[in-house]
Amino acid sequence: MKICVVGYGAMGKIVCELAKDELAYPVAIECDYKVLEDTDKCFDCILDFSNPANLDMIVTFAKKYHKPVVFATTGFSEKDLLKIRDLSKSVPVLISANFSLGIILLNRLVKEITPILKDSFDIEIVEAHHHHKVDSPSGTAKMLLDSVIASTEFQPNYTRFGTSPRKPNEIGVHSIRGGSIVGEHEILYCGEDEVLSIKHQAHSKKIFAVGALKAAHFLVQQPVGLYDMEDVLFQGK
Repeated sequence: MKICVVGYGAMGKIVCELAKDELAYPVAIECDYKVLEDTDKCFDCILDFSNPANLDMIVTFAKKYHKPVVFATTGFSEKDLLKIRDLSKSVPVLISANFSLGIILLNRLVKEITPILKDSFDIEIVEAHHHHKVDSPSGTAKMLLDSVIASTEFQPNYTRFGTSPRKPNEIGVHSIRGGSIVGEHEILYCGEDEVLSIKHQAHSKKIFAVGALKAAHFLVQQPVGLYDMEDVLFQGK
């Protein structure tokens, strides 16, 4: 499989090195339309590790040349997501807020646990990242939040402060930014006299590259449609 990596920053470089080790042959390109058009187009899948500003360029190219796209970029707006869903009507598309296999399993556990505990446990989400991260809360925290809301219809609270007590039907979402933290996400189910905590820690960015390559291998074998990492790991189970 040959991969076209859009966005040759830290993650793009890790993906390319890992792909070479796995005997795949990625094409690393810059993030502008002219360079993308100038590639030989002899690749199987686009892997986007760039920036939402490049979305229109990637969508136009993917539609024109019928290339599957794995979107590993975060920070998309609702308008952007509509464009991605529209693209999935023309080519196979996979998008995920996080490509760590452990995080995807954690999210599945959240979907399983939340309906059981929602009536007697308070739920809080805490995420921590390095001080250079620009979006808050993280895309992964939003993914976990969506999974909780789907089972509870509780309302998120991002700005808890003051003297008011916690409302019973809210989900606290807390962001920490500091140092070189790669990524930490924790879900707390707080009951009377007991707390259940599920936590994932990323120790390097390599885990995201592993997941993204696994997603690309999966996507090139799929028909037109919209997929996520749960499809990759569980394949309908």
